Parts: sequence; C-alpha cells; structure tokens
Amino acid sequence: MSKIAQAFARGKAFIPFITCGDPDLETTAAAVRAAVENGADLIELGIPFSDPTAEGPVIQGANLRALQDGVTTDQIFGLVRDLRRDVTIPLVFMTYANVVFSYGAERFFSACRETGIDGLILPDLPFEEKEEFLPVCRRYGVELISLIAPTSKDRIAMIAREADGFLYVVSSLGVTGARSEIKTDLASMMETVRQNTHIPAAIGFGISTPEQAKRMAELADGVIVGSTIVKLLEQHGKAAPGCIGAYVKTMKDAIR
Repeated sequence: MSKIAQAFARGKAFIPFITCGDPDLETTAAAVRAAVENGADLIELGIPFSDPTAEGPVIQGANLRALQDGVTTDQIFGLVRDLRRDVTIPLVFMTYANVVFSYGAERFFSACRETGIDGLILPDLPFEEKEEFLPVCRRYGVELISLIAPTSKDRIAMIAREADGFLYVVSSLGVTGARSEIKTDLASMMETVRQNTHIPAAIGFGISTPEQAKRMAELADGVIVGSTIVKLLEQHGKAAPGCIGAYVKTMKDAIR
C-alpha cells in the first residue's frame, strides 16, 4: 500500500491545502504542523506560480504575495526537508506544469524523492498529456494525481481507471473558493468513479464549513479544503497557525 493510500485507510481523510511562502516559509511550516497535530491526514503544498489558472482570488493572492516576497522552488524543497524531520503523513505538491518544466522535470522529481514528497497535482495538465510526466514520476516514486471535474462526463471512467494515488474530484465548475452551495451531481460522478477504480477519491473546490465537509465525506473518501485555510493566513499572518489548527480540528471532527 502506498503512503498516500495509507492516509485513507484510517477512515475519511481531511486534506488541507497551504500555499508555501505566504506570508513566509516559517509560518507555512508552523501551519502544516498545526494541521497535522489536529488531524490532517495528508497535506497539499502549493508551489506558487504567476498564473494559477485553477485558483480563485484568495489563492491567487497568496501566490502573488509569496512570489513578490521571493520564495523559490529550491526554498520550498528546503521547507519539505525540514518538515520531514517530524511530519510523517503524506505531502503532495500542487502546482502548474510550467513550474516543473522550468525547474527541469528530472531534477524536480529527484528532489521530490530526496525530500519526501509523495505526489503531485498539476491542474493544467490534461489527462491526455500526462505521459509528459508519468514516466519520470514513476521512476522517482511520485504519484501523479488526476483530477475529474463536472465537465469530464464521458471521460470520468477512463481517468478513474488510470488514476494513481488518489483521485481529486472537483466539486464545481470554475476556480477554487468557498461556495455557499454545491449543486453538482457528485453522487453520480462518484458512482462512476467507484465502478472504475479502487483508488480513494477526495472532493475539493468550494468546501468551507463542517456541514459541507460532512456531506462530501458521505460521498467520497476524503475532503480537500484550500481557500478557507489560505484566507486565515491572509487575515492572521504569522499568528495564523493556531487558527488553522482549530479549524482543521472542527473539519476533521465533522467527517469522522
């Protein structure tokens, strides 16, 4: 069983997303540790990119602040190396294909293995083009995580059959960000997923409240939350990790 699969083996998984370097890498590290201490099962770490096309204004803002402060991919690998001194749950990068290309794919995935990154999510990588990265991912033991969205329709089964790690189920059309209501027919999407793969599936995009998390966990194996956590970092800065820990606890308690 892969390390990512183990994160789902203990029940419903709660997966926080944190943009690295907003407001600084020390706060990122403290926020990750606070999330782990309060029940996070897997963490998505965002490597900032100048044109994060999947992100709404909250995470876009975090990307731009981190880049303006000069955070680099090398520094983020250093952050992961530091986290791995005591953080044992899976860590997954979420970034964009250009970040990997510009760093050099071989060098990027070698550094992932060396520092302890378990998976990679590239929201701008079409399923049909994943062979661009899949061989090098497998060579270095990094799971390339596929996304399915409401627009995937007839492609859901095909994507599910070939999925690695876990399947990221996008709850709503559009970009990331809290939503008061999620209207997508996620039940039928999840039924197609279940018919075509045994790999766990986690729902993300738009989830912010314990009530929403509980409903999503009834359908899927895990729940992903990003914008609400990134918003706490924007509002509280260096003091945010304590707030993030408390928030993660309420969300994890809701999906148990």
